[in-house]
Amino acid sequence: MIVAQAWRGKRFAVLGLARSGAATVRALVAGGANVVAWDADESKRAVFAADPVRGDDACLELAPLEDLAGFDALIVSPGVPLNTHPLAARARAAGIPVIGDIELFAQARRDLPSHKVVGITGTNGKSTTTALVHHILETAGVPTLMGGNIGLPILGQDPLPAGGVYVLELSSYQIDLTQTLDCDVAVLLNVTPDHLDRYDGFEGYAASKARLFAMQTAASVAIVGTGDATSGAIAARLGGSGHRLVPIAADPAVSNADWPALQGPHNRQNAAAAIATAEALGVDARDIDRALISFTGLPHRMERIATIRGVGYVNDSKATNPESSAPALAAFERVHWIVGGRAKGDDLDACAPAFGHVVHAYTIGEAGRTFADLLQPVMPVEQSVTLAVAVSSAAARAQPGDTVLLSPACASFDQFADYEARGAAFRAAVEQLA
Repeated sequence: MIVAQAWRGKRFAVLGLARSGAATVRALVAGGANVVAWDADESKRAVFAADPVRGDDACLELAPLEDLAGFDALIVSPGVPLNTHPLAARARAAGIPVIGDIELFAQARRDLPSHKVVGITGTNGKSTTTALVHHILETAGVPTLMGGNIGLPILGQDPLPAGGVYVLELSSYQIDLTQTLDCDVAVLLNVTPDHLDRYDGFEGYAASKARLFAMQTAASVAIVGTGDATSGAIAARLGGSGHRLVPIAADPAVSNADWPALQGPHNRQNAAAAIATAEALGVDARDIDRALISFTGLPHRMERIATIRGVGYVNDSKATNPESSAPALAAFERVHWIVGGRAKGDDLDACAPAFGHVVHAYTIGEAGRTFADLLQPVMPVEQSVTLAVAVSSAAARAQPGDTVLLSPACASFDQFADYEARGAAFRAAVEQLA
């Protein structure tokens, strides 16, 4: 695991013992810190009760975090809403830093073998771009780890040898909990409305994304998509800051015809950002080309599940807002669109340019009725309510050459634990058709 000498002898409070929280606790104790941790979920606490964590002159105590006096920092998971959670408010009032595991990683960097860090953020496309950069580096033989908002918690992984590159997907929540991460290459793909319940309007959300560059030293590389006005404005400000700015157009001049897992205009931008990142890290162009061809994509992101009786079934469960569903709709000629869940807004305007590709829509979840009312004037709609019913109905209507596409444009939490569980349910329903 990754630890920092700076933690030794300090006292930390940790709220949340899911994957990143559990890895954080183990790393802190291994680094010589004393930790008091808590999770409202008894099963999460039971893991540590059954397998106690101890270190030299360090220990873990499982106890409610009622009194924060004497702690050097409160460490929370990205899912804790900093704007409403009472513990976060108490920590700020007491002058106690509220940080996350990415900030702890930043503190540990001075103790790691020489390395570089790539940080990738954006409303949409960051998982694909992060995985693609990681794949390019692996193809080129560069030691690399992927973490942050994707894969395994970064603190729970073994440090890279000298010359390695840590590739981090960073949500706005993670950036909010980070103060000192100086990325050698920082990437912003786009900024569109999302997570507005956590911010003081869209401007606050955009400012969170832009903080990734504020933590960089001026000579670092900043790669910014300029396809939306907000990202374009951020790029313009960076242009006069001393950063090595690499702008990425909305429709960059790259051809993705030979890249099977990178189809669609949105993936051209993702690929262009990954290429620019690899070039900034000194990767040979031949290795980049080989990696683009061999990249297999990510689960739940335009993932082709099966072709049954000439009909394709595509799992795009990770599309949790309209902006991320729009490119998927545009990528196929005749779409049976499964849409709905817990809406993040009250419209589907971002998807409207691709409505001509939809031959029938099937609405599910909390947003099902609202979305049906929105879509009925422009396309046939069935209020399917559940994902299983939607798959069955779409399969009955689809013709050879059509695509049944789960691209919900919504969060999953009304009916599923997360987007991965929703994608797994889609796969299971499709497998029942075979």
